[in-house]
Amino acid sequence: MSLELFLLIIVVITALAFDFTNGFHDTGNAMATSIASGALKPKVAVTMSAVLNLLGAFLSTAVAAAIAKGLIDPGLVSLELVFAGLVGGIVWNLLTWLFGLPSSSSHALIGGMVGAMLAAVGGHGVIWHGVVSKVLVPAVLAPVIATIVAGVGTWLVYRMVRGVPEKRTERGFRYGQVGSAALVSLAHGTNDAQKTMGVIFLALIAYGSVNESAPMPPFWVILSCAVAIALGTYLGGWRIIRTLGKGLVEIKPPQGMSAESSSAAIILLSSHFGYSLSTTHVATGSILGSGVGRRGAEVRWGVAGRMASAWLITVPAAGIVGAVTYWIVNAIGGYTGAAVGFGLLVAVSLAIWRQSRKAPIDHENVNNDWEGTLTAGTEGRAPLESPTPVPSAPSAPSAPAAPAAPAPVKMPEPV
Repeated sequence: MSLELFLLIIVVITALAFDFTNGFHDTGNAMATSIASGALKPKVAVTMSAVLNLLGAFLSTAVAAAIAKGLIDPGLVSLELVFAGLVGGIVWNLLTWLFGLPSSSSHALIGGMVGAMLAAVGGHGVIWHGVVSKVLVPAVLAPVIATIVAGVGTWLVYRMVRGVPEKRTERGFRYGQVGSAALVSLAHGTNDAQKTMGVIFLALIAYGSVNESAPMPPFWVILSCAVAIALGTYLGGWRIIRTLGKGLVEIKPPQGMSAESSSAAIILLSSHFGYSLSTTHVATGSILGSGVGRRGAEVRWGVAGRMASAWLITVPAAGIVGAVTYWIVNAIGGYTGAAVGFGLLVAVSLAIWRQSRKAPIDHENVNNDWEGTLTAGTEGRAPLESPTPVPSAPSAPSAPAAPAAPAPVKMPEPV
């Protein structure tokens, strides 16, 4: 096997791994509000989202073309560079998932690719006007527009249902949320799955198996990316679902339907025009707007501020990881450099996953009341049962004469 083919295989595997993290990182964009409002059960929600993400990935390739040809010079791309950019995106996705911060997978990927390009050839390899027009401007405008649209929509909805009993209103809007959440998932597939297709497209151009003038990626690229993002979506990404569904705004069904409808409309429009939009920014803006539009709703601006801080540093942080990875892989070189880079990625990913298991969040506790932080209030009943017998076991054998005082011993046990 040639070195170039070995590198291509590593790049394709890493790209699909990024697509997988994108799936579970962004499930909350489509399903957090439906899960929080009770419109859909958690496992049903993520299953439906996975299927629709899979279908949506086949509907458009405009974003894939923008990623492949509109942000960095494809003529200067090497397989080492593509791999390094993907590592930057994956590491940032996993870190923000660990802390339950719904940052942009799109910007993480773009930041990683731009950082790797800067490390490889310098600033002339980046198509800066493409980065500004197709990434930075939509990143600023999308959450603002989504907040306004969802806020106005929520206000209108509550105006229209004035005088209708609350229980009847919520039941009706829960049914409506099934449709609006499905539309967001379909829209997510048309936008986010395309980004990884674009990266693999770049790798194939660099390898020489695809002509730079080709209008779209090969079918196997489209299929594999669709499956990868669907599998990631099915796993749920419960930590980010919890932040969006419970940590930002306490969501009622009318708000949820307004937020989801706003997100779907904006994402589908961006996919049509080929903008590499952050679906996370759109969904978060819509959820904030649903809180602003409902009188008396509590919006936790502190949580929103932490999200905005993560958004600001996503591109440079992923870019730094991408640049460092490129330097390591390029400095070592050959098969060994690629293997070392891939090994470091696996090690970092496992370390982050093990850290997440110290306070796990899943479909059983994702809807627990928000108590100030991501993991507070998620412990459930099971952990409370085990600590009691563990410390008392060693002391039991050393007190055989205890039957003389039965009343004091029995009193604490029921407590």
